[in-house]
Amino acid sequence: MGRVFVIDREDNVGTAVLEPLKKGETVEAYGRLTGVSVVAQADIAYGHKIALRDIRRGEQVLKYGLSIGTASQDIRAGEHVHVHNVESNRGRGDLAAR
Repeated sequence: MGRVFVIDREDNVGTAVLEPLKKGETVEAYGRLTGVSVVAQADIAYGHKIALRDIRRGEQVLKYGLSIGTASQDIRAGEHVHVHNVESNRGRGDLAAR
């Protein structure tokens, strides 16, 4: 069983900090969120994120208890969360007034 670190109880992603995750592997959250497990839908590299629950297009992706971006498409629990399905909201001046 793989494990992913979760920084805040509200996070909807976990990070592979111990080892890469393999497709089909059951992955369990640890850290500030426990009791949540998902099946990896793809191989996920060390340091990358996995969705801990379904995240709808337009919904905020939460890590550190903060939004790190907006889902650019629906993301299913267990899917790799990265630049292909998240639009970053960090460092964007066009969002500063919001």
